[in-house]
Amino acid sequence: MQILPIGKKGYENFTKGGAKVVNQYWDIFTGLSFEKVQTAAKHAMDAFANKEVDAVELIYSEFKNAATQRFVAEQFLPVSKVAKTEGQKNADFIFEPDKNVLIAELMPKILNTQLFKATLDANASEHGARMTAMDKASDNANELLKSLKISYNRARQAAITTELTEIVSGAAALQG
Repeated sequence: MQILPIGKKGYENFTKGGAKVVNQYWDIFTGLSFEKVQTAAKHAMDAFANKEVDAVELIYSEFKNAATQRFVAEQFLPVSKVAKTEGQKNADFIFEPDKNVLIAELMPKILNTQLFKATLDANASEHGARMTAMDKASDNANELLKSLKISYNRARQAAITTELTEIVSGAAALQG
């Protein structure tokens, strides 16, 4: 098993675990671009074509919204065939150029785009999680501030009450 982590946390985790890690793509998120992701996709496709690996799976966090992400595992290589649905007829299309030429030309582009989409989803998920965490931290800080203001005002009020009591007691002692 070979692991090609994209991102610092995954790289650190798998390196500590002693897995066989390809360490040249972990910093792709620094200056994220299609070209950087394309080199990682090419590495995975070459490893599959050279039979270094039997299959390639993408495991990433899919972005739903700022508060929700879900982990997804999907087959990258070999590309799975689409199952026929009941009642579906075989269509005989004429391809120009040949079907094999089209597949050879389009498949790498599709796979590059699929990995780029997964990388963008993971990046958006990370930013969403950070945004949610910062929002919760702000809410907690505001709650703490409110609690501290109440404590401060109670202590101040107690100090004023004590001073007034001492002044009144002193005045009563002088008159009395």
